[in-house]
Amino acid sequence: MARTKQQQPESNPSLSIKSVTKSSVWDIQENDVFRMWEAACKDAEVKENVKHYIQVFKSAFFIEDLRDDSAPIRKSYEARGYKVATIKFDDNMKFIWAIKKRPISRVTDLTYENIRHISATQLLEVIDRNFGGGWDSLSQSIQDIIQSGFDISTTTLPKDRLHKKGGMYEKKVEDGYEVLEVAKGGWVEAIFAKLKPEEIKLRMQVRNGEDEDFDEDDDSDVIVEDNYSSHDEEDEEVDGPNDEDITEDNYSTMMDLGDESDEENSEIIDFAEE
Repeated sequence: MARTKQQQPESNPSLSIKSVTKSSVWDIQENDVFRMWEAACKDAEVKENVKHYIQVFKSAFFIEDLRDDSAPIRKSYEARGYKVATIKFDDNMKFIWAIKKRPISRVTDLTYENIRHISATQLLEVIDRNFGGGWDSLSQSIQDIIQSGFDISTTTLPKDRLHKKGGMYEKKVEDGYEVLEVAKGGWVEAIFAKLKPEEIKLRMQVRNGEDEDFDEDDDSDVIVEDNYSSHDEEDEEVDGPNDEDITEDNYSTMMDLGDESDEENSEIIDFAEE
């Protein structure tokens, strides 16, 4: 798989307990959680709704409420990657929390809230851990989640043709796609992934010449579009092709081969017939 250097996600200092959502909470790290809670300790509204705000943070973090603040207990949690701190609202309300960011290591860890908060390289590593089955091994619901945040395309080619100079593989990489290669006998499925540009929807109505106020954090009317299509829209579902019928159009998993020359295509057909 083509890899890029991993970077730690940057924290978003503009977020506060009252503005963080189950999506944006993936932009912060453990130290940010403690900083935000400490800044809100004097806020009466936060104090009255502690459970509500904790639920938001629990969507992206493991949070353990420690009753014992002894050194051995702290060390046991820190050894497992937790960070421990005390949050004190007043003398009668104090929490000792051990917090750790939830990992995204399996396809079942992917959600609509966190899919845009990982890189294409991380995504392909997660897919690669799914028993090495390739794109079609993923359930439709997981594919939908992935494609809500990433442009995905795949193709399956003989392994000695995949990296042909000037071919699709080279063009996709030049266009910024990360690639996962899944071996399938003498053939290889290439899965290309690239983070989609973020779309900003402005929900504003004009009444009597004045702009109506709107809440940017209100997600009630956001519709997640399902852009998944395993074939062209006009194609009907057909049985798998016989070896003698393999062409450049029917052995590609999700898309055409692009600009491959007629000579190259004929060579691939001859290969398949063998």
